[in-house]
Amino acid sequence: MAEEEPKTLNYIPEVILKKRKNSEAWALRKKEQLQKKDFQLRKSKDFIKNPEDFILEYRNREVDLIRMKRRVKRRRGEKSILSNKPILVIRIQGKQDMHPTSRKHLFSLGLRRIFSAVFVKPTEGVMAKLARVEPYVTYGYPNLKNIKELIYKKGHAKIERRKVPLTDNNLIEQELGKFGIVCIEDMVHQIENVGPHFNEVVRFMWPLELNKPADGLKGLKNRFKDGGDSGDREDLINELINKMN
Repeated sequence: MAEEEPKTLNYIPEVILKKRKNSEAWALRKKEQLQKKDFQLRKSKDFIKNPEDFILEYRNREVDLIRMKRRVKRRRGEKSILSNKPILVIRIQGKQDMHPTSRKHLFSLGLRRIFSAVFVKPTEGVMAKLARVEPYVTYGYPNLKNIKELIYKKGHAKIERRKVPLTDNNLIEQELGKFGIVCIEDMVHQIENVGPHFNEVVRFMWPLELNKPADGLKGLKNRFKDGGDSGDREDLINELINKMN
């Protein structure tokens, strides 16, 4: 067989290579400048507000306060039957249009961030507080499986205002051992049965930080039973927990 002749490599002049390199560097610099300019523009829009923006924000807050008072008044007129099951409350909304009073009630529940969640005991006081912040939260009765998974996967302890992972039962025994609670299973038992030391366990825990649902939420403040996102979901809260855990 005759040997194949070696193919000559394509020759690209050095001038063209330098020009190509300079063009690529210029394109990268231009892209970076545009991104920086866009970021500064968006940032300036966030901080510089027109007078009408302040007026609209103030009106929305006042409307929120009026609606909150109506919900509380309506709830007082209803006969509520308290369940003996624990309630999981998840914050799903609440930013600029929230009245400071609503924010205060959310903070008193420990819900400072969107998609944070806490366990609460169903009492008259808690139900009245949930009525005040209903457009910004959704809640219901988690089953044992979800209670256990939430604590194991998302559970953290609150020790001296620090967030500490629940990775050591010695930590639990040190803080809750005087109540006969020495491990995570004991914590799950107290929450699931709304035991005598339910409040101590909940105060020991840092608010759960859940994930945003993959398919999102509708973004509606209407009650869940009316086609929105907020309010009481009862046992259907477990479907949402599965999406957020």
